[in-house]
Amino acid sequence: MRSRAIILEATRAVIGEAGFPAVSVAGVARRAGVSRQTVHSIFGTREELVSQAVSDRLTSLIGAFTELFESTGSPLELFVEMMIEARHHVLGDPLLRELTRSGTANPIFDPGAARRALDYAVALLSPAVDRFPELEGRVEFLADIAVHVGWSVLCLDDPASRPDDELRAFISGWMAPILEPTHP
Repeated sequence: MRSRAIILEATRAVIGEAGFPAVSVAGVARRAGVSRQTVHSIFGTREELVSQAVSDRLTSLIGAFTELFESTGSPLELFVEMMIEARHHVLGDPLLRELTRSGTANPIFDPGAARRALDYAVALLSPAVDRFPELEGRVEFLADIAVHVGWSVLCLDDPASRPDDELRAFISGWMAPILEPTHP
Protein backbone atom coordinates (compact mmCIF):
# COMPACT_ATOMS: atom_id res chain seq x y z
CA MET A 1 0.00 0.00 0.00
CA ARG A 2 2.87 2.39 0.77
CA SER A 3 4.36 1.94 -2.72
CA ARG A 4 0.95 2.59 -4.28
CA ALA A 5 0.58 5.89 -2.41
CA ILE A 6 4.12 6.99 -3.25
CA ILE A 7 3.63 6.15 -6.93
CA LEU A 8 0.31 8.00 -7.09
CA GLU A 9 1.83 11.07 -5.46
CA ALA A 10 4.74 10.98 -7.92
CA THR A 11 2.24 10.71 -10.79
CA ARG A 12 0.23 13.67 -9.50
CA ALA A 13 3.41 15.72 -9.14
CA VAL A 14 4.51 14.98 -12.72
CA ILE A 15 1.06 15.87 -14.09
CA GLY A 16 0.88 19.05 -12.03
CA GLU A 17 4.35 20.18 -13.14
CA ALA A 18 4.51 19.05 -16.76
CA GLY A 19 1.06 17.85 -17.84
CA PHE A 20 -0.33 14.49 -18.88
CA PRO A 21 2.02 13.95 -21.84
CA ALA A 22 4.99 13.97 -19.44
CA VAL A 23 3.76 10.92 -17.54
CA SER A 24 5.68 7.74 -18.27
CA VAL A 25 5.99 4.62 -16.19
CA ALA A 26 9.77 4.97 -16.14
CA GLY A 27 9.64 8.66 -15.13
CA VAL A 28 7.10 8.06 -12.39
CA ALA A 29 9.05 5.06 -11.10
CA ARG A 30 12.23 7.14 -10.97
CA ARG A 31 10.48 9.98 -9.13
CA ALA A 32 8.83 7.57 -6.69
CA GLY A 33 12.06 5.68 -6.07
CA VAL A 34 10.66 2.33 -7.18
CA SER A 35 11.25 0.07 -10.14
CA ARG A 36 9.22 0.17 -13.36
CA GLN A 37 8.17 -3.39 -12.58
CA THR A 38 6.66 -2.20 -9.29
CA VAL A 39 4.61 0.44 -11.11
CA HIS A 40 3.47 -2.12 -13.70
CA SER A 41 2.60 -4.71 -11.06
CA ILE A 42 0.42 -2.26 -9.14
CA PHE A 43 -1.17 -0.32 -12.01
CA GLY A 44 -0.61 -2.33 -15.17
CA THR A 45 -0.55 0.48 -17.69
CA ARG A 46 0.29 4.17 -17.91
CA GLU A 47 -3.37 4.90 -18.58
CA GLU A 48 -4.49 3.08 -15.43
CA LEU A 49 -1.80 4.88 -13.43
CA VAL A 50 -3.06 8.29 -14.63
CA SER A 51 -6.69 7.28 -14.14
CA GLN A 52 -6.07 6.17 -10.55
CA ALA A 53 -4.08 9.32 -9.73
CA VAL A 54 -6.94 11.51 -10.93
CA SER A 55 -9.67 9.33 -9.42
CA ASP A 56 -8.02 9.24 -6.00
CA ARG A 57 -7.65 13.02 -5.95
CA LEU A 58 -11.29 13.55 -6.99
CA THR A 59 -12.49 11.06 -4.38
CA SER A 60 -10.57 12.94 -1.70
CA LEU A 61 -12.55 16.07 -2.58
CA ILE A 62 -15.89 14.51 -1.63
CA GLY A 63 -15.22 15.54 1.97
CA ALA A 64 -15.03 19.17 0.89
CA PHE A 65 -18.68 18.98 -0.17
CA THR A 66 -20.04 17.14 2.87
CA GLU A 67 -20.43 20.36 4.86
CA LEU A 68 -22.52 21.85 2.08
CA PHE A 69 -25.19 19.19 2.54
CA GLU A 70 -25.87 20.57 6.02
CA SER A 71 -25.19 24.27 5.48
CA THR A 72 -27.33 24.94 2.42
CA GLY A 73 -31.01 25.71 2.64
CA SER A 74 -32.28 24.41 -0.69
CA PRO A 75 -31.33 22.12 -3.56
CA LEU A 76 -30.63 25.20 -5.69
CA GLU A 77 -28.27 26.67 -3.11
CA LEU A 78 -26.56 23.28 -2.74
CA PHE A 79 -26.08 22.95 -6.51
CA VAL A 80 -24.69 26.48 -6.84
CA GLU A 81 -22.35 26.19 -3.87
CA MET A 82 -21.05 22.84 -5.13
CA MET A 83 -20.08 24.52 -8.41
CA ILE A 84 -18.31 27.35 -6.55
CA GLU A 85 -16.46 24.92 -4.28
CA ALA A 86 -15.53 22.67 -7.19
CA ARG A 87 -14.01 25.63 -9.02
CA HIS A 88 -11.93 26.56 -5.98
CA HIS A 89 -10.74 23.01 -5.36
CA VAL A 90 -10.07 22.01 -8.95
CA LEU A 91 -8.34 25.19 -10.04
CA GLY A 92 -6.42 25.30 -6.75
CA ASP A 93 -4.94 21.82 -7.21
CA PRO A 94 -2.13 21.46 -9.80
CA LEU A 95 -3.23 17.99 -10.92
CA LEU A 96 -6.92 18.81 -11.16
CA ARG A 97 -6.24 22.18 -12.77
CA GLU A 98 -4.38 20.30 -15.51
CA LEU A 99 -7.66 18.48 -16.24
CA THR A 100 -9.22 21.77 -17.32
CA ARG A 101 -6.72 22.19 -20.14
CA SER A 102 -7.47 20.65 -23.50
CA GLY A 103 -5.26 18.32 -25.41
CA THR A 104 -5.26 14.82 -26.75
CA ALA A 105 -3.25 13.45 -23.82
CA ASN A 106 -5.78 14.73 -21.29
CA PRO A 107 -8.01 11.89 -20.00
CA ILE A 108 -10.92 14.26 -19.44
CA PHE A 109 -11.41 14.29 -23.20
CA ASP A 110 -11.41 10.50 -23.61
CA PRO A 111 -14.62 9.05 -25.07
CA GLY A 112 -15.68 7.54 -21.71
CA ALA A 113 -14.89 10.62 -19.62
CA ALA A 114 -18.45 11.99 -19.54
CA ARG A 115 -19.80 8.65 -18.28
CA ARG A 116 -17.10 8.45 -15.59
CA ALA A 117 -17.84 12.04 -14.59
CA LEU A 118 -21.56 11.27 -14.42
CA ASP A 119 -20.95 8.28 -12.14
CA TYR A 120 -18.77 10.48 -9.91
CA ALA A 121 -21.41 13.26 -9.84
CA VAL A 122 -24.16 10.77 -8.93
CA ALA A 123 -22.04 9.54 -6.01
CA LEU A 124 -21.37 13.13 -4.99
CA LEU A 125 -25.03 14.23 -5.13
CA SER A 126 -26.70 11.09 -3.75
CA PRO A 127 -26.21 12.03 -0.08
CA ALA A 128 -28.15 15.26 -0.73
CA VAL A 129 -31.37 13.21 -0.90
CA ASP A 130 -31.18 12.70 2.89
CA ARG A 131 -31.29 16.48 3.39
CA PHE A 132 -33.54 17.31 0.43
CA PRO A 133 -35.99 14.41 -0.12
CA GLU A 134 -37.51 16.22 -3.10
CA LEU A 135 -34.39 15.22 -5.04
CA GLU A 136 -35.36 11.54 -4.83
CA GLY A 137 -35.47 10.07 -8.32
CA ARG A 138 -33.79 13.14 -9.85
CA VAL A 139 -30.17 12.62 -8.80
CA GLU A 140 -28.96 11.17 -12.10
CA PHE A 141 -30.65 13.95 -14.11
CA LEU A 142 -29.17 16.63 -11.84
CA ALA A 143 -25.76 14.92 -11.92
CA ASP A 144 -25.86 15.02 -15.71
CA ILE A 145 -26.56 18.75 -15.60
CA ALA A 146 -23.84 19.19 -12.97
CA VAL A 147 -21.28 17.46 -15.18
CA HIS A 148 -22.02 19.74 -18.10
CA VAL A 149 -22.34 22.94 -16.10
CA GLY A 150 -19.32 21.96 -14.02
CA TRP A 151 -17.20 21.28 -17.09
CA SER A 152 -18.11 24.71 -18.39
CA VAL A 153 -17.35 26.39 -15.06
CA LEU A 154 -14.00 24.65 -14.73
CA CYS A 155 -12.84 24.93 -18.32
CA LEU A 156 -14.31 28.24 -19.45
CA ASP A 157 -14.83 30.37 -16.35
CA ASP A 158 -11.84 32.01 -14.70
CA PRO A 159 -12.28 33.37 -11.16
CA ALA A 160 -10.36 36.50 -12.20
CA SER A 161 -12.86 37.32 -14.93
CA ARG A 162 -16.05 36.15 -13.16
CA PRO A 163 -15.95 36.40 -9.35
CA ASP A 164 -17.79 33.85 -7.22
CA ASP A 165 -20.79 36.13 -6.59
CA GLU A 166 -21.33 36.68 -10.32
CA LEU A 167 -20.98 32.94 -10.99
CA ARG A 168 -23.40 32.22 -8.15
CA ALA A 169 -25.99 34.57 -9.67
CA PHE A 170 -25.56 33.07 -13.14
CA ILE A 171 -25.89 29.44 -11.99
CA SER A 172 -28.79 30.31 -9.67
CA GLY A 173 -30.71 32.02 -12.46
CA TRP A 174 -30.09 29.16 -14.83
CA MET A 175 -30.89 26.36 -12.39
CA ALA A 176 -33.79 27.92 -10.41
CA PRO A 177 -36.47 26.67 -12.84
CA ILE A 178 -35.13 23.14 -12.45
CA LEU A 179 -34.50 23.05 -8.70
CA GLU A 180 -37.00 25.37 -7.09
CA PRO A 181 -40.63 24.36 -6.72
CA THR A 182 -43.02 26.40 -8.81
CA HIS A 183 -45.58 28.57 -7.10
CA PRO A 184 -48.94 29.20 -8.78
